[in-house]
Amino acid sequence: MASGGTNTPDTPATTGPMTREERLAAQLRANLRRRKAQARAIAKGDGETDTDGGERATSD
Repeated sequence: MASGGTNTPDTPATTGPMTREERLAAQLRANLRRRKAQARAIAKGDGETDTDGGERATSD
């Protein structure tokens, strides 16, 4: 068993708190993944996806 650690591209190399820029970058990546998934679902014909557990907006 290797003792070099198990850093993957998704895990930060440091164990300290993330900087503001790192937090913002992580949120932007998560938002992009959600938007891409939503766009794929709409293009497929499933309509809007509800990924955050909230209610979908309806137009009156």
